Amino acid sequence: MIRTTLSAFADRLAVPGGDTDISFTPNRIKIEILSGLTVALALVPEAVAFAFVAGVDPLVGLYAAFIVGLITAVFGGRPGMISGATGALAVVMVALVAQHGVEYLFATVVLMGLLQIIAGVFHLGKFIRLVPHPVMLGFVNGLAIVIFLAQMSQFHVPGAEHVIKEGAHGPSLFDAPYMTGAPLYMMLGLVALTMAIIWGTPKVTKFIPAPLAGIGIVALIVIVFNIDVPRVGDLASIEGGLPSFHIPMVPLNLETFRIILPYAIILAAIGLIESLLTLNLVGRITNKRGGASQECIAQGASNLVTGFFGGMGGCAMIGQSMINVKSGGRTRLAGISAALFLLAFILFTSEWIEMIPLAALVGVMFMVVIGTFAWQSFTIMRKVPLMDAFVIILVTVVTVWHDLAVAVVVGVIVSALAYAWNNASRITARTNIDDSGAKVYEITGPLFFGSAEGFEELFDAENDPDVVIVDFLDSRVVDQSALQAIEQLAETYAQAGKTLQLRHLTKECHRLLNKAGQLMVDSDDDPDYGLAVDYDIRTGILGGH
Repeated sequence: MIRTTLSAFADRLAVPGGDTDISFTPNRIKIEILSGLTVALALVPEAVAFAFVAGVDPLVGLYAAFIVGLITAVFGGRPGMISGATGALAVVMVALVAQHGVEYLFATVVLMGLLQIIAGVFHLGKFIRLVPHPVMLGFVNGLAIVIFLAQMSQFHVPGAEHVIKEGAHGPSLFDAPYMTGAPLYMMLGLVALTMAIIWGTPKVTKFIPAPLAGIGIVALIVIVFNIDVPRVGDLASIEGGLPSFHIPMVPLNLETFRIILPYAIILAAIGLIESLLTLNLVGRITNKRGGASQECIAQGASNLVTGFFGGMGGCAMIGQSMINVKSGGRTRLAGISAALFLLAFILFTSEWIEMIPLAALVGVMFMVVIGTFAWQSFTIMRKVPLMDAFVIILVTVVTVWHDLAVAVVVGVIVSALAYAWNNASRITARTNIDDSGAKVYEITGPLFFGSAEGFEELFDAENDPDVVIVDFLDSRVVDQSALQAIEQLAETYAQAGKTLQLRHLTKECHRLLNKAGQLMVDSDDDPDYGLAVDYDIRTGILGGH
């Protein structure tokens, strides 16, 4: 049911044909470039706002959005995915910048990039497949709420966005006063108008992406009629030059490494988790799979370069990725265009971009929220197992309350524990007496750390006959705890002076078992599977891979 919901969500955003049928016709090139322009316009206020959150100059966020976006667009694992400066990373960076300064941030971003490259080289990205679908659904819903809440900062009184106060969790932009009265109603009206245009444009024409139409029409209305509403320029000036090569000015010693390493590990983990989950989500929409290791390396390379060019680092952005997909962007050209347009804004057209009303960009992001949130989750949570529903809610809440990385880890742990508990109760045994008078225990269910105690309780060594046969044909020995439970069973029957035979265990079990190994009875229909343990025959020590 959850898989169906995610597929339905992907279908709502997908264009006919998917990524596999794309050829670069003039019309396709137009769609990709206009989609990139739409994304670039939406990137500007996000990059500026996240720079403020991190406590750095707005250009530091804009340079990161350009460099990270360009490199991942060219080399990333999923065409159509957009990367840039993100809030998930910014909230981690703020403490480092406040305590040690921006140069330490640049050094940290460089180390973060190296760690991500290493993760890609060793194919650690493949472990994202261990994220269950309830966690993925919670991730989607949580990020939709986060995107919505992030837009609330655009409703501050003009100029108040620059007010950064020290709060319980570090510097915050959300202490600034909000609009009231006529300015608020005008802002909300323009947001609603933008959303209406985005909703209605596809019904009239597909010549330009609907989000771009919404931004363009509302911006034109505001500029022509000189409506007094907050604009991009009220956040900060985005005018600047080309990013220049800059070696972080920090002491090259162990003390510096000690300071930046914890931050680099956290940033690398958050960046990869958010990027790989977004990669999976975009993959469902564009009908593509794989590319996790390539994406890890691309993210790492982009952050490595960003750190040397005065950027704050970044990762995949689900909001902008959804804007790109919804606008028809399916190839690398859209992401490359978005990055180049963003650079052009900084170098040549900052004056014009600063005139765009924030209401238009907020309207675009609100439509992203509506399209991203899996509304069907309210229905399916009444049909799926209670634990799956709990995980969906848990991941959503933790994503909003804390951060994405913690939410995903918590969701995976809870799902894994629930799975282990369910399987622990599945170990059972059917008993019968064969023609020779031996008692046969036919074990059913997996034997692992969770079911080892229940396995031992199945047997009655004191009252069993002199010959006991344990048949594992319908079971599977999984780990070290399972092997230890078999060894303990063998010792129990040996102390009772009774004969124990083990049937339908693998050759590997035979090799790994110490005391019970000689009790195995080989047959032609013995199973063949691997165990997640290592065993040193010389020392008798079992250990995990």
